[in-house]
Amino acid sequence: MGFWKTWFSTSESVTTSKTTSFEEQTAASVGDSPNSVSEASSKEARIVFSTERDLDLYELEELCDAVGWSRRPLRKVKKAIEHSFLVASMWQVRGNQRRLIGFARATSDHAFNATIWDVVVHPDFQSKGLGKALMKYVLKKLRSEEISNVTLFADPHVVDFYRSMGFMSDPEGIKGMFWYPH
Repeated sequence: MGFWKTWFSTSESVTTSKTTSFEEQTAASVGDSPNSVSEASSKEARIVFSTERDLDLYELEELCDAVGWSRRPLRKVKKAIEHSFLVASMWQVRGNQRRLIGFARATSDHAFNATIWDVVVHPDFQSKGLGKALMKYVLKKLRSEEISNVTLFADPHVVDFYRSMGFMSDPEGIKGMFWYPH
């Protein structure tokens, strides 16, 4: 239970409304880069989260292309989103323009367990605390639904990122098994 206490017992203000502004959190971590959240121009950029499922699949495909993921048939991506328990997207909003910069989804039994899939943050926005903010948002949403066991699959180069967030390999000696068609 220590993992959940560290994430959800603070007085931090991450609301779980349909679209949640996360400006205070990201302003400190983004800094003075060209994509900075705190610009002096009249078109100040904000980072917002959404659980809206009506995403432009081509925009999502561009995001996945940016990190080098293999392309998947859009009809199957659409079906995966429709059948997911939770869909979370992260947007850079500047004026009336918005840009998809992060995405994650989770499947669940709607009672005890959820598995997080397809976590992606655009390379221009990596190493600024936004991936952590996206994961924290997803975990908070899952915990608000009383999901107590959360799993995920991670590529080897991001295992340390998830470890730093409290995920662990093989907790309590549990070993995952996989079945694939031959």
